[in-house]
Amino acid sequence: MKVASFNVNSIRARLPIVTSWLEKNRPDVLAVQETKVQDPDFPGEAFDAIGYRYVFRGQKSYNGVALFSTREIGATDFGLVDEPKDEPRLLSASVDGLTIVNTYVPQGYLVDTERYEYKLAWFRRLRTYFETRFKPTDPVLWLGDLNVAPLPIDVHDPDAKLGHVCYHPDVRAALEEVMDWGFTDLFRLHCPGPEHYTFWDYRGPKTFERNRGWRIDHLMGTEPVRKMCKRCYIDKEPRAAERPSDHTPIIAEFDLETNRAGGSDRCSGALRQCRRTRPC
Repeated sequence: MKVASFNVNSIRARLPIVTSWLEKNRPDVLAVQETKVQDPDFPGEAFDAIGYRYVFRGQKSYNGVALFSTREIGATDFGLVDEPKDEPRLLSASVDGLTIVNTYVPQGYLVDTERYEYKLAWFRRLRTYFETRFKPTDPVLWLGDLNVAPLPIDVHDPDAKLGHVCYHPDVRAALEEVMDWGFTDLFRLHCPGPEHYTFWDYRGPKTFERNRGWRIDHLMGTEPVRKMCKRCYIDKEPRAAERPSDHTPIIAEFDLETNRAGGSDRCSGALRQCRRTRPC
């Protein structure tokens, strides 16, 4: 099974890029974030035409999550377990026995603002969500735009960005608290080296061409999912397209029929156990 995550930064503005990528790559599942569209206006017919089922929850102008699949989509739920549920930020669905939790974590705006405090609280609430809904032994794939670069190698200039809302020590610790519940960073399991990014800011000069990026989109798996994960990679092609999103897809491939551990034993621990800033 091939599963991808992609912050599209408006599903309608990026519709040709998304549908073209799906037709070319044919992932079994694509989770998208920041769809920026109300539910009645969701462009479902474009995905009907290329053979994808879908579920979604949106909001005008910002937020919004969706899941596309060539396979049957099972039990689906939206939002956290407490109020405000933030349904356009969290979608949970079952595909072939794998529970996929698609999240668009608040960006936080600026440190020392209410929006940043809300982001930190959101991670605490997300930890409660996983504790309430699942066990670490369940096959859970948590993915999406988490708006955190966990390690120094996940941001192009970690010294300069240390106080940024997506790399502040507090928000990195907040992510780690969720990871401690029982998640492994699947991308780092297979790709321990530097300069792997999923986001390049529009506002900087030629950030994509200069590869001045961030890895803030993630694929996190519980132990059963870690064992099934055979490959992870980032596809930069959509970011090079005309009128692209500022993000690009991150992809994992799974063998659902095996429980053999994937990747190198040297990098098989959870994020909290792997602080390497150079390749293993």
